[in-house]
Amino acid sequence: MPKGLGRGYFFQGDQLTPEPAHPRAVAFIDGQNLFHAVREAFGYTHPNFDVRALVTAICQRRDWRVIGVRFYTGVPDSSINPQWHRFWSRKLGVMGRERVHVFARPLRYRRRIIRLRDGSTRSILIGEEKGVDVRLALDAVRMAHRREYDVALILSQDQDLSEVAEEIRSIAREQARWIKIASAYPTSPSSPNRRGIDKTDWIRIDRTTYDACLDRRDYRRRNPPSPTGGR
Repeated sequence: MPKGLGRGYFFQGDQLTPEPAHPRAVAFIDGQNLFHAVREAFGYTHPNFDVRALVTAICQRRDWRVIGVRFYTGVPDSSINPQWHRFWSRKLGVMGRERVHVFARPLRYRRRIIRLRDGSTRSILIGEEKGVDVRLALDAVRMAHRREYDVALILSQDQDLSEVAEEIRSIAREQARWIKIASAYPTSPSSPNRRGIDKTDWIRIDRTTYDACLDRRDYRRRNPPSPTGGR
């Protein structure tokens, strides 16, 4: 199994494989996972990230060349949650125009019975993502096989993706080339989860870095304003 030997090398069999001069990075962003981590770390109540700016900030500090940004999310049904359906439809549309590859699927709903404090029960609809994390995993593995990146930057803390990291390492051995797998996530003293994905390099996103990469448009409004300066 390859082991990182400091900056610049991965161990492939019995040889040291050098890091490319300017590694090509593709970001794979689990949109809902990122939003919940942002809310817990920084207190924001809606997804106000500019994903391309955030990925660029992370990669510039490491001399990685961004060649792709891919965003994955579930979208609420318009008849069940019209406000959030409208929000995501608008935000994803802007992402697409800014050369972010978007994969979106409708949430699937099921009823759950919850018990209230007074002992009574209530039936509520719960929206769940189906197939979003699978699509992210398949794309990351497929693109590694095709040698389309040197760095897989995953913005998520979903431990299921540790299997993806193991698979990409296997691909690196087969191709005898340097590949880095990193997971980036927001963190603060209020974050309950301060771990990245196992078997990856962990990159912590602090409040200063995140706030420099805000999307100033408010897609919750019926007519969202154009972005202002200071992004």
